Amino acid sequence: MTVERVNPPGLSPPTGFSHAVVATGSRIVFLAGQTALDTDGKIVGESLPDQFARALTNLLAALTAAGGTSSDLARVTVYVTDVAAYREHAAELGTIWRRSAGRDYPAMAVVGIVRLWDERALVELDGFAVLDH
Repeated sequence: MTVERVNPPGLSPPTGFSHAVVATGSRIVFLAGQTALDTDGKIVGESLPDQFARALTNLLAALTAAGGTSSDLARVTVYVTDVAAYREHAAELGTIWRRSAGRDYPAMAVVGIVRLWDERALVELDGFAVLDH
C-alpha cells in the first residue's frame, strides 16, 4: 500500500490529523465504531482519556485482526459526548494516539453527539484502512 498525506499550504496547519490521505492498495477494511468496551462488553474507564485509550486499542485490535496496522488507517472519525472535554484533554489524547498509533495521522474528524449506544460511553472511534495484501 502507498499512503500520501496531503496538507496544502493554503489550509491551517494540521495538528493530530492530515487534511487528506491518498491511499492505494488492494483491500479496504471498514472498522466498526469502537468504544471502551472490555472483553465482557462493559465500558471501562471513567475519564475521557481512559475511554479514548481503550476505544483506540479496540479499533487497532480489529484492524490488526484484519491484517492491517495503524499506518494503514486512511480515515478515523471520533464521536464524543462532550466536545469541550475533548478540547480540554486534546494534548493527552494526542499522546495516547501517538503511543498507540504513531505519528502517521489519518484524515480525521471529531463530531459532538448527544449520546452513544452505551450511556456510559464518552467516546467512539470508527474508520477505514487501505491494505496492499
